This record gives sequence, structure tokens and C-alpha cells, in this order.
Amino acid sequence: MARQAVIRKRHIEPKANRNGSRMRDFILGWQDGLVNVLGVVLGVATATKSFNVIIIAAIAAAFAESISMAAVAYTSFKAEREFYQSEVDREKREIEDVPWAERKEIEEIYTRFGFRGSLLKKIVEHITSNKRRWLTVMMEQELKIYPAKVSPLNIAVVVGLSAIIGSFIPVVPFLFLPVQTAIWATLIISTIVLFFVGFYKAKTTIGNPWKSGLEMSVIGIIAALAGYAIGTLLGAKFV
Repeated sequence: MARQAVIRKRHIEPKANRNGSRMRDFILGWQDGLVNVLGVVLGVATATKSFNVIIIAAIAAAFAESISMAAVAYTSFKAEREFYQSEVDREKREIEDVPWAERKEIEEIYTRFGFRGSLLKKIVEHITSNKRRWLTVMMEQELKIYPAKVSPLNIAVVVGLSAIIGSFIPVVPFLFLPVQTAIWATLIISTIVLFFVGFYKAKTTIGNPWKSGLEMSVIGIIAALAGYAIGTLLGAKFV
């Protein structure tokens, strides 16, 4: 699941919500790793019933998925930071080139907040008397965009490692059980794990925990069914 390179338009968040955002980054990679490898494992296991082939396919899929997710996260957040900087540069130029227009925008912003008369004039004078303060207000109040709190490399590491962790969950049953039994075991375990992770995510961030858990479980089941169906068709045709 590729994360789109978009600017997060949000109010300044309390620390708990920023931690929740990092948790969502972890869950993003973790969920994608688990779901994708679950589909691969079930497809290969259904088609071949070969332990060696299943493990090789799972490991290959796990590392390919983690590298892909890390790369997407890195490039997306890098693009986000570059876009933010381009907007900063544009606002700086406008403050230098057309200060009267930028000053008017500050006045309009605080007029919408309910300030009038001499108080409004004092606020505008105070903000525009310092270019750094002026720029900050324009970025946050006019454009509603904020600088990234973490580096693209940090996000890439979190997403990549979490994808690896999630990827190996569907593999574990095959290490201890016969292939046919492991097929059902990995489906059940993965679905339960996805449900509780979705539940926990909503519990610690925002949303309905039961709905979030159910949504994650359904995603896992769909991936599993797709893998199982493809494995059945290819197994019947080629094996």
C-alpha cells in the first residue's frame, strides 16, 4: 500500500497524538507486510505443498515488501519536506516583494478570528514587525501546513522494520505444523492478530476499536482468499 506524498494539513497536535501518528506509521508497514506475505504464503502453499518453496517464497516476499515500503515512505516524506520548503521560499519572496498584500492577508486572517479596530491593528503590527514570526503565521494560519517532525530516513526505517516483523507472522505456523494444517493455522492466527492490532490502533489514536479491528481482519481474509484461489488454480494447472 503506497503512501501518497501529501502534506499533512492538521492543527498542532499534543504529544500523545504525535506518538499516535508514529504508531500509525509502524502499523502501516506491519499490516502491509503481514497481509501481502499472507497472500503469497497461502497461494504458494496451496499450489505446491512444499515446505522449502513456501519458506523461500515467504522470505523473498518479506524482504521485497519491506524494502519497497521503506522506499515509498522515504520518497513520500522527502517530497513532503521539499514541498513544505518550496512553500516557505515562496512566502519569503512574497513578504519581500509584496509586503502590503501579505500584510492584508494577516489582517484578514485575524479579522476572521473576531479581532477589530485598534486591537487588530496592534496584532498585525506585532506579527509583521518580525519576518520570522510573520512567515510562521502565514505558513500555519494561511496555508495550514507544518514542518515534518521526523526525518524521511526515520520514517523509512520504522516502516521497513515493521513490514519485516509483520511479514514473518504468517510464516510461523509452517515452521511447526504440517503444510495443510499450517494453511488454516496461519489464516486464523493472522486474522486474529490483525483484529487486535486494528482494535489497539483505534484505541490509542482515534476511531471505533471494533470497527477498526474488523476492517483489518477483513483485509487479511480478502488477501488470504485471493492467495488461496490463485494457488488452487495454478496448482491444479501446473503442479
